[in-house]
Amino acid sequence: MAQLLQDPQSLTAQPSPVRQKASPLSWRRWIPERWYVHLGLWLACLALGFPVLYALIVSTQNNAEVFRYQLTFGSSLAFNWQQVMVARHLGHYMVNSAIVATAITVGKTVLSLLAGLAFVYFRFPGKGLAFGFVLITLMMPTEILIIALLRLVTNLGWGSTYYALIVPFLASATSTFLFRQHFSNIPRELAEAAQLDGANPLQFLTQVLIPLSWNAIGAQAVIHFVYAWNMYLWPRLIVQGRERQVVQVGLQSLLNLDSSASYGPMMLGAIIASIPPLVVFIALQKPFMSGLALSRDK
Repeated sequence: MAQLLQDPQSLTAQPSPVRQKASPLSWRRWIPERWYVHLGLWLACLALGFPVLYALIVSTQNNAEVFRYQLTFGSSLAFNWQQVMVARHLGHYMVNSAIVATAITVGKTVLSLLAGLAFVYFRFPGKGLAFGFVLITLMMPTEILIIALLRLVTNLGWGSTYYALIVPFLASATSTFLFRQHFSNIPRELAEAAQLDGANPLQFLTQVLIPLSWNAIGAQAVIHFVYAWNMYLWPRLIVQGRERQVVQVGLQSLLNLDSSASYGPMMLGAIIASIPPLVVFIALQKPFMSGLALSRDK
């Protein structure tokens, strides 16, 4: 009783909880609720990543090691590198492809921005007809026009030059259409406010439209660069010799080394040639994903 009078809170003290033993099924809480989805994603990643890993392995092997189907890195990386970069001049081809792809990417983006600006914010006779002609060209791949284009470039004296590789691909109906649709979604009040402030069309484009369109520009830049980097048929026809040749045609020279198919150098060349587009995609991944994302209702 004396202890209770000294500590009245002990009357209301709660009994200490009894520790329960861990459930034998407590490991289930570490398994995701939709585990089969995660399993499917892991299997998909492995299926997509295994060919890349196998290509890296083959790029270090000679033919004897390749035909033994061993999944370990070989001992011929230095030899394969010498064959690809020195004997077959793949580095020179990559420089040419970098020049061509960069020029096409910049030229297409600039011309498409100007065309989108004209179709949205300018009034001129035949505007609808001109845009309809642009849409029609979307259904005409380059291969249909390649004979006429070859004659035109040859008559201009552009054979085996950068002009022949760059100029025919500066116009892009797809980018013009996409930028036109993108500019159409920008409020008209911005154009009216810029006009009241005395801005000319180029100032409105550079100071208003382009800052609002970086995601679309980044997405288009990735597509244009990869397309220009992977060109094969047109450079194969128009360029004679090694001086202005591009990397995709240069890879063909790796098919037969020493009168036999050398799979190691071929795979190493393909891996090296895929690095620049990969770097561009990684650098512009965020605007690429944002620029091509589907809009969702909030």
